[in-house]
Amino acid sequence: MSDCIHLKGIRAYGYTGFFPEEQRLGQWFEIDLALRTSLHQAGESDRLEDTYDYSSDVAAIVELVETSRFKLLEKLAAEIAKIALRSGQVEQVTVRLTKMHPPIPGFTGTVAIEIIRNRD
Repeated sequence: MSDCIHLKGIRAYGYTGFFPEEQRLGQWFEIDLALRTSLHQAGESDRLEDTYDYSSDVAAIVELVETSRFKLLEKLAAEIAKIALRSGQVEQVTVRLTKMHPPIPGFTGTVAIEIIRNRD
């Protein structure tokens, strides 16, 4: 499938992290998604109901980040992927999860992981 919806720059404040301070104080995360789904019918009809409504995914992802307390980015990314795949309309999702200010002494960059999951 070659059609793809890109959602970039979803930001949420959450409590995922290995260190106790991360779980207590929290930090900013940014999520980018690539949703592989057919856009053919919407391209022909120009009707909203013929495309994938990703607005509920965005809200659920923000809520997940804000309320969960995982130790690993990998776990949070996997749970985000499950949200995107639950509708059954998305064939494949790529999740890029970025920790905006990782607590690494002397490091001023970001840390990101990327996972790809397919609908079963």
